[in-house]
Amino acid sequence: MSFIGRPNAGKSTLLNSVIGSKLAIVSDKPQTTRTRILGVKNYPEAQVVFLDTPGIHRPLHRMNVRMVDTALETMRDVDVLGLVLDVGERIGKGDEYVLDLVKEAKIPVFLILNKVDLIKKTRLLPLMEGFHQDGRFAEIVPVSALTGENVDRLEQLVIARLPEGPALYPDDYLTDQPERFMAGEMVREALLQLTHADIPFSSAVVVDRFEEPTGDKGLLRLYCTIVVDRESQKGIIVGKGGAMVKAIGIAARTELERFFATKVFLDLHVKVRSDWREDDHVLHETGVGRPPQRGVDDHDDDGPDDDGD
Repeated sequence: MSFIGRPNAGKSTLLNSVIGSKLAIVSDKPQTTRTRILGVKNYPEAQVVFLDTPGIHRPLHRMNVRMVDTALETMRDVDVLGLVLDVGERIGKGDEYVLDLVKEAKIPVFLILNKVDLIKKTRLLPLMEGFHQDGRFAEIVPVSALTGENVDRLEQLVIARLPEGPALYPDDYLTDQPERFMAGEMVREALLQLTHADIPFSSAVVVDRFEEPTGDKGLLRLYCTIVVDRESQKGIIVGKGGAMVKAIGIAARTELERFFATKVFLDLHVKVRSDWREDDHVLHETGVGRPPQRGVDDHDDDGPDDDGD
């Protein structure tokens, strides 16, 4: 199943909830997920591959083109599609655009109404009834990815819709994301949590060196560069006397040590590289989506705006 939807619909939190392990970073900033994240879960009766994808939005940079292309491509690669909708927000043009995208799908489409913990049932039930009358969805499933409410029900419904076939991965397989990528994402998650305004959207993390521990007491050594668009952004991230970049490093190292179960040495630098979001080499280094199959201009009139509905 591929989870698709608008930015901030809760797709990454849902993937983490289903898998039972943190595979995708999360934040309150839209467009946190920049590539496809695969997670595998084994059940007594099935093996299911779940995909988290970048939020579908109107791309204004080559980076965003790659992100949206990645999300749309997964719609052709799965047996069941899960459209995740944030019921805590009003349905706007962006949601309508994504709802229209799945009309022509040749596979079962689930409408996953996420964040039901934020609204009353008196508001949820009429919303569900309206989508039932629409008739385009194989299942309509209300969940809370954050609390786990009804997520197990979603999983069972997915299993029931899957075709029979051999397992694609070994029993102990969890994700196809390399450790180097996961490390860079954890640094970026700390950056997202501690910065605001346009910095989360115009910054990236490049893992320059990833040195695995040697011996029982060795350190995992990471050398990373935070890339930004402008000199003023570099000053904000470094902070007065280096206070901000130090805080980012402390927060990232805590998560890295939890994930890798070892002590971590983390070296952070900040570099200005204007227009990095248009540079395929940098985008490849930071694991953003895939190379675009068409130009940015081809997308400009195709979807909702980059920053919302």
